[in-house]
Amino acid sequence: MRPHVVVVDDDEKIISLLRRSLAFEGYEVTTASNGLEGIKILMGMEPDLLVLDVMMPQIDGWEVCRRVRESGSSVPILMLTAKDDVVDRVRGLDMGADDYLVKPFALEELLARVRALLRRKTERTEETGNRIVYEDLTLDQDSREAIRDGKRIELTAKEYDLLLLFMQNPRRVLTRDSIMEKIWGYDFSGESNVLEVYIAMLRQKLEEGGGKRIIQTVRGTGYVLRGEG
Repeated sequence: MRPHVVVVDDDEKIISLLRRSLAFEGYEVTTASNGLEGIKILMGMEPDLLVLDVMMPQIDGWEVCRRVRESGSSVPILMLTAKDDVVDRVRGLDMGADDYLVKPFALEELLARVRALLRRKTERTEETGNRIVYEDLTLDQDSREAIRDGKRIELTAKEYDLLLLFMQNPRRVLTRDSIMEKIWGYDFSGESNVLEVYIAMLRQKLEEGGGKRIIQTVRGTGYVLRGEG
């Protein structure tokens, strides 16, 4: 069965481009020209991937993303934004988006991100239910939640993937490039700070309530899961 991608964007040129390009790559494609139409489509199906523009009439992409996640859907979401602004990116990530791409974008990069998100979705479905424990932190692979000091911590899809990688490699320094390759499945441009944004968000959740920092920065190299500092 072909992967099903839903594209929601009010730009007719982008809709046309992505419909043709994704279909040529072998995907089944459904499109919507505004957020309200997108929500109606998503109410009747669970696609394999959602490509979602931020700025749209009636209901914007942030609100669509929020409603999708509140419905309990774990569909990977790639958000398209016209502004390369950290505040906007963090807002989308906080609402449950898995990745973002700034307009104007290169078609080849968008297709690479689509492949990477679909690959991660497939890998997640093959995981067996169990728990990984490191010091006072437990990662529940059934609920996809972290548990620290008896408190459950809800994670976005990408936060979960990132924490799982660290907990599978405790006390091992992971380079920035290796993390990007394993989590996103391709090489981000050098100026992108998406990894730093996710690390900051993950730390905030893990350290809420006074928990000590366990994801340490190794300056000039990357990060390590280590209970010191």
